[in-house]
Amino acid sequence: MSKRNLVLIGFMGSGKTSVGLRMSYRLRRPVEDTDKLIERRTGRSISEIFAREGEEHFRRLETELLSELAEKGRSAIYSVGGGTPVRPENRELLKRLGTVVLLRVRPETVYERLKEDTTRPLLQCPDPLGRIRELMEGRREAYESCADVILDVDDMEMEDIMESIAKEMNRMKLLVINGPNINFLGIREKSVYGTQDYQHLLDMIRKKGEESGNDITVFQSNHEGAIIDRIQEAYFDGTEGIVINPGAYTHYSYAIRDALASITVPKVEIHISDITKREEFRKVSVTAPACDRQIYGLGLAGYLKAIDCVLDMGKKQG
Repeated sequence: MSKRNLVLIGFMGSGKTSVGLRMSYRLRRPVEDTDKLIERRTGRSISEIFAREGEEHFRRLETELLSELAEKGRSAIYSVGGGTPVRPENRELLKRLGTVVLLRVRPETVYERLKEDTTRPLLQCPDPLGRIRELMEGRREAYESCADVILDVDDMEMEDIMESIAKEMNRMKLLVINGPNINFLGIREKSVYGTQDYQHLLDMIRKKGEESGNDITVFQSNHEGAIIDRIQEAYFDGTEGIVINPGAYTHYSYAIRDALASITVPKVEIHISDITKREEFRKVSVTAPACDRQIYGLGLAGYLKAIDCVLDMGKKQG
């Protein structure tokens, strides 16, 4: 089971609290409601905060809380307020926080569930159903843009919702990084790197992700700074394992080495050719010491072996 946090988002009345509590038993993780956390911090109810300081003040409190939570450890469940994803900075923080699951419901479902609830400040109006429709449409893009998983839960049984979420939490999020000239596979030195082109490699990795049930993203750049930026981004986006072919940077980029050393997830360095049987300069890797393992000389199949190694290390850590 992945150690990522589980983050439940959705409109009020979508069932985030109920699902969060049930998932806490299933995953054996603590569950927190961000609205409740804010109430405990301020000593006031959400309704009181809205009445005294207004919605914008409350949204700032949400952002501050999410920023703190994103820096904490993992393996928790968070249920967040319905309006939390509206702020762009909150969407980024939510994705950093963990796997974001959107519990999507129809306006009519929300109305039936909340029509007798007088504690919802945004629904205290003459036409609550109309207000629900308006708010849901206004938030739709924000919700969907930060969600890793979208579940239409109106007609779903709780067990089905939990099973769908548990399946997602079992998936690992991997990153494959290719350095300079890897995009020229099938063009450069075919006697060394083979005749298959870069698209063939991408197809292999995509198929591997589908067959193993994991999310594998591939990034390629001929620029050192771009590779470093992507490694650093992996620190924030929930990446749980890295396979990297630094290309020629293998032999002299201490900057890439330092970036890799900053990320504590499983890491495997991969090379298509047997670097131990080539030019002297290729036998030295300054990046390998920042990785858990180095694989070379297996052709493109080495990528699949590297992915298996990362998956195996990730499961052992989990």
